Parts: sequence; C-alpha cells; structure tokens
Amino acid sequence: MWNSIKNIKRLIGVARILARHNALFPLEYFGLTPFLVGLMRAISNRRAKGRDGERLARALNEAGPSFIKLGQMLSTRSDLLGDELAEDLSTLQDSLPAFSSAVAIATVEAELGQPLDQIFQSFDDQPQAAASIAQVHFAVTKNGQDVAVKILRPHIEQAFTEDLDLFRWMASLIEKAKPELRRLKPKQVVEKLADTVDMEMDLRLEAAAADELAENFSDDETFIVPTIDWSRTAERVLTSQRIYGLPIDDYQSIVEAGHDPKQVLQKASEASFNQIFRDGFFHADVHPGNLFVQENGAIGVVDFGIMGRIDLPTRRALGEMLIAFLSRNYHRVAEIHFQAGWVPAQQSLNDFAQACRSIAEPILDKPQNEISIAKLLGQLFKITATFQMETQPHLLLLQKTMLVAEGTGRKLHPEANMWLLARPLIENWMRNQLGPEAKIKQIADTAKQTLERLPVILDGLERTTQMMSDGYIKLHPDTIRALKKNPNDRPTLIWAITIAGLIGAALALVFTLL
Repeated sequence: MWNSIKNIKRLIGVARILARHNALFPLEYFGLTPFLVGLMRAISNRRAKGRDGERLARALNEAGPSFIKLGQMLSTRSDLLGDELAEDLSTLQDSLPAFSSAVAIATVEAELGQPLDQIFQSFDDQPQAAASIAQVHFAVTKNGQDVAVKILRPHIEQAFTEDLDLFRWMASLIEKAKPELRRLKPKQVVEKLADTVDMEMDLRLEAAAADELAENFSDDETFIVPTIDWSRTAERVLTSQRIYGLPIDDYQSIVEAGHDPKQVLQKASEASFNQIFRDGFFHADVHPGNLFVQENGAIGVVDFGIMGRIDLPTRRALGEMLIAFLSRNYHRVAEIHFQAGWVPAQQSLNDFAQACRSIAEPILDKPQNEISIAKLLGQLFKITATFQMETQPHLLLLQKTMLVAEGTGRKLHPEANMWLLARPLIENWMRNQLGPEAKIKQIADTAKQTLERLPVILDGLERTTQMMSDGYIKLHPDTIRALKKNPNDRPTLIWAITIAGLIGAALALVFTLL
C-alpha cells in the first residue's frame, strides 16, 4: 500500500514535468491514471515548441537520470512510438551538470583507501565529461601513465532504485490497463533497463566488460580498447588507459589528419561485425563521443557501461535474416522467423513473407548509402501486432546500437553503408556457421551436453522409482491395468531408456574426438 502511494506521488511529479513540456501523450497511450492525465492536460503548456519527440526528450531530461535512460531505451521502440518519435528520442543526450571536484576526490580517496597524492601524480579538477551516472576526470599515475578516472555520482544508486520501482509499477499497470500490450513485454523491458543500470552502478563490472572486449580484440590493431588499471578501480571508481584521438564524426579533422574516411568506416564496420556476430558481445553505446580515430588510423573506444550479449542461435538467425533481406529473399526471411519461434506457428508464413516485402522494399530500394538495417528492424517490430509476435527484449539493445552506429557512419562517410561494407564478412561467417563442419560440431556439442546431464537424468529416474516404491507417487489405475495386461512392457521401457543413454554417451565420445 505504502509503495503504491509513493509511486503515485512520484508519478504526479513526473506528470507535472510532462505537462510543462506538453508531452503527456505517453501516459495517455498506455492508459495510465486517466484522471491524473486529464487533470494535467488541463494545465498543460500548449505553447511548448517542437515535435512530440522533441518535447518528450526535454521532459525526460528534466525528470532525471533514470528517465534519460528510459528515453534512450524507448528510442528503439518504433513499434510503440512510431519512426519520428523514436528518432527524436534517439537524440536524447545522456549529460548532466558536473558535480564538484571535491566530491569526486573524496569518492576516489574513500574507494581506494589512500590520499589522492599517493594514488596519482596529478589529477585534473575539471571533469572532461559528465553524464547521468558518472563523470570522467583525466589524471596521471605515479609511474607517468595517462589515465581516465570515472567516478559515480553521489547518491545515484538510491535515485535509480526509486525510479526503477516506479517503472516496474507502471509496467504492471500497463499490462492491467491494456492486456493487448502484454506481448510487448513491458515488465521484461524494464528488467532489461534494470540490468543495464546495475552494470553501470558497479564500475568493477564495467571494468570487467572492457577487459573482456579487450581480450576479444587482443590481436586486432585496428580497434583499441583501453587497458584497465585494476589497482585503481573499485565499486565507484574506474581507472583506465587514456584514449587519444579525433571524434569519429569530425569528418574535416579526420581528412586533414590524412585519414581516408571510407577506410575508417571499414574498420568500424568490421569491428561491429566481430562484436555482434563473431563474439556475441558488443559495445551498445557507440555514439561519436565514445569513438576516436587515433593517429595511426585505428579506432579507440571508451565507456563500457552499456554492453549487449546475443547467444549463438540468435546470431545465426540474425545473420541469415540480414543476408536474406539484402538478397530480397522474403520467403526465407519469414522461414527464419518461424524457425526461431519469433512468430507463432499458427500464423501464415506466406502472409508474413508478404509483410516483410512491404516493409523492406521501400528501404532497400533506396541508394546503398541510405539503406538503414536498423530502421528495417524497427519496421519489422511494427508488424508484431498483426502476427502476434512477442517482443524480443534482447534484440532491442542491438537495434538501438545499430541505429546509432549507422548515424555515426553517415557523418563519417555519407556515401558509404557500414553494413554493406561488412556484408562479405557476414556471408563468410554464415557459411562457416551453416556448413557441414559446423553441423557436426553442433551435433557434438548437443551430444556432449546430453552426456553431461546423463547422471542427473539417471539420478532423477532412480529417485522417481524410489518414490513410487515408497508410495509417494502413484500410477493412474488405467496405467496399472495396462502394465498388468502387458507385463513385458516394463523391461522394454527400462531397456529403451538404458540404450538411449548409452547411444547418447557413445555419440558424445565420438564427436568429442573428431
């Protein structure tokens, strides 16, 4: 009860902010607290300037860090908000006024357990960047290493905890007010946001993410991930190698420095392919402020608070779907959706293929440099209602990442398309994934997993048998009569289970040795 009262109070405050910017329409769409929305509509500032998305972006920015993150996540949901609104939200900048250097220094000293002058040779009082969760200062270590020091905002954990509680409450209200929106999984979307925030709140986790990404690219000199200084990293402080370079969207400076923008974009495209398809672990905040062209032409990347993961089956489906779309093979696109379970089996495959054609042709018919794979995915999400598709929350972050990456790529080289540059890599990867050797490996992996689970399965059978003999589990009278009528069925069943287990073990052993 008290929790609901607290959330209602917070929602009233948010509604007032939305009203000031004439941006109450999200609450109206989701059917939340119609009386409150009606009241706020009466006092709404009708003179607020800009499109709906622009006004909403300003309102979310005023509402605070949690709402900035929510707006950035909603920018991927063109299926919910429409293209124009989603595009306006994608420009929402995660920036807030900096907190004082005295607070930053106190945090560093408290987290690392030493006075600042024993930790760093020098520490820049002026932050280089200030976002909703943390800000960054440059420093020099005692051994002369240039580093970047990321420091969490004071009390940020409490602010996010309260707002995430509000978002969960609102997601429950949405599902009750509009059951037809349950397929969009609002609760899961909020939990995805919560997972992302949890990662950002513990900078050791961000450091681990950077470390993993660096390991994945340890042999790649074209994509540079800064080294983590673990001795100067804690829950609220992250210290890493300082990355130098030109912002990747600064076309003029990049050309003046002697770099070929198309070659730079090629490197960015290959890095994106390797992260998404090869590794299934990708940087999900690739706006121009996080990517730099270094003196030797390599791309340096920073800020690892938002990372995404995609499992191998989904990567295979995405890769094959992307190639099928670019080849205009819409029947295959539809088959992939059905095989992945993204579209219910009772739906018409031919009708879905026709729908895929209807959304893809207007996009693919454009000049190559204007083709947006991210918008294609966004349009695909918009037809979910017609075919009762369930939202795939793990793909939302990918779609947003692709959208931002495409925008960055166009600023760097307007005549090129990053995904078409990466198409040969994707096609080669798909051949390796779907070829005979890959099939054999998949069978071997499945057999190995079966072998590993066999002791658990047999133990379960033994427990079930014991519980049956002890009278805890009783067979249905019809089953008992059937067994009495055909007593030979019992040993046959036991032998069938045993033989199946032995075959699985043998297959696993054979394929392990291949």
